[in-house]
Amino acid sequence: MKTKVRAFGLTAAFCLIGGAASAAECIAPANPGGGWDFTCRQIGKILYDIGAVDTPVQVTNMPGAGGGLAYNSVVNERNDEENLIIAASSATTTRLAQNAYAGMTADQVRFVGAIGADPGVIVVAADSPFQTLGDMVEAIKAEPGSVAFAGGSAVGGFDHLKPLMILKEGGFTDIGKIKYIGVDGGADAITQTVGGFTQAMTGDMSEIVSFLSNGDIRVIAVLTDERVPGFEDIPTAKEQGYDVVAVNWRGLYVPKGISDAHFDEWAGKLQQVADSDEWAQAMADNGLAPFTKVGGDFQSYVDGLVSDINAMSKELGVIQ
Repeated sequence: MKTKVRAFGLTAAFCLIGGAASAAECIAPANPGGGWDFTCRQIGKILYDIGAVDTPVQVTNMPGAGGGLAYNSVVNERNDEENLIIAASSATTTRLAQNAYAGMTADQVRFVGAIGADPGVIVVAADSPFQTLGDMVEAIKAEPGSVAFAGGSAVGGFDHLKPLMILKEGGFTDIGKIKYIGVDGGADAITQTVGGFTQAMTGDMSEIVSFLSNGDIRVIAVLTDERVPGFEDIPTAKEQGYDVVAVNWRGLYVPKGISDAHFDEWAGKLQQVADSDEWAQAMADNGLAPFTKVGGDFQSYVDGLVSDINAMSKELGVIQ
């Protein structure tokens, strides 16, 4: 019979990876609560519950510098630890692309996978003349100053970058002319748009769900590969001809110095979590949509995202 070890207080355990007994640890680069902590605790728990690891995964909270403290620790002190995983999200790649981690770069770790996301959306008021994403893009190309976006991130943040990705995909390159107003969260951004102060809102699906039923807004695009379950009437940007996927994904990275075999093993375990009923329930309970990219597929996605964000951030003057 398998013996399970349970510790009191801070969860601590040992697991079998690659056949050797060693500590399995997930670093949440923030205080308890919030997205990165959720990622570690939910994925760690499900890994154990479905038998992907033999004993519970230790969760270590390491707040500081918007994830930079944990990143520095992994790169400089724990670069070859095979049983270490670190919670990440779109904020991680945006900060890396904008050189926010004291000169450290995205290629100093390996991004192993994402298995859920808060989908990006482009929203207009119900009475907006824009019926499709194409309508909006063509209006901006004809008169760049005619459309202002409101979003819950600062200038150069991910909400700001979403419509710029779409416009670049649509052939508009003078992104510095696009008006963007950063406000205090998605609800305020919707208020700006419904009130006519801006022509569109850029944000995440979780921010706008409660506003859909009152008929004040329309979502003209969701920025995912496929339509979101439960919101099948909302078209993707991709099906409208704009190959843009911009989601606030939840996933993991691992130290760069681990072997390809261990990288592939973690990718496989993350896929097991993604395929589980337990993760489906966790997504439903927390307003996440399916978004599964693991292994080399996810690494390629991150590489492209970092490159695009870096280029746009330079054009906007956010970085030099």
